[in-house]
Amino acid sequence: MFEHLKKDIAVALEKDPAAKSKIEVFLTYSGVKALFYYRMAHALHKRKFRLLARILSQHAKHVTGIEIHPGATIGEGVFIDHGAGVVIGETTEIGDNVTIYQGVTLGGTGKETGKRHPTIGNNVMISAGAKVLGPVVIGDFVKVGAGSVVLKDVPPHSTIVGVPGRIVRQYGEKYNDLDQKLPDPILEEFARLNNRIIALEEKLGVQACKYSISNEINENTTPKKD
Repeated sequence: MFEHLKKDIAVALEKDPAAKSKIEVFLTYSGVKALFYYRMAHALHKRKFRLLARILSQHAKHVTGIEIHPGATIGEGVFIDHGAGVVIGETTEIGDNVTIYQGVTLGGTGKETGKRHPTIGNNVMISAGAKVLGPVVIGDFVKVGAGSVVLKDVPPHSTIVGVPGRIVRQYGEKYNDLDQKLPDPILEEFARLNNRIIALEEKLGVQACKYSISNEINENTTPKKD
């Protein structure tokens, strides 16, 4: 339990430039506290002390503002930054080295039974306010843009944004930064349309110029009647 706590504190120090010391992280970082409570509740949950586990997880929710069901499975190196409003459902599985920002929901889509929450791969970043719903699989090294709603599987090494989420980038580079400035599909579409309008205006301008020159030539070469 305390080995996990040490690792969680170390990850917070590594990923958050505002973190100044281990004691500061332990006392003031809600994400670290939430994971500490979760690991105790998860241990109770696995030993069939389900009610006690739920009571502990609800206490953690009131203390930290982060709700993690004790039945969820969370790997190492997970960093919940700020954390307010984060919800992680019962059958959620989270891999290693995952970063989760405030307002993220890893939830279900209804009253299904069995596996009904997301599976998150390794080295994933889920930006502020994103919702990943249902038993979808998010591949390794994926970035989920702020405010996105993900309802389908996402292949590894992808960047997904929008409502509903759509892939805007996919390549083999490792995502090892915390940059949330992801592509905006609406702005990209506006830019494409603007470029298209410019091209059409230039084309129409050339055609108008050719038409004007042709008329002038015709006027100059047509024999005038006396």
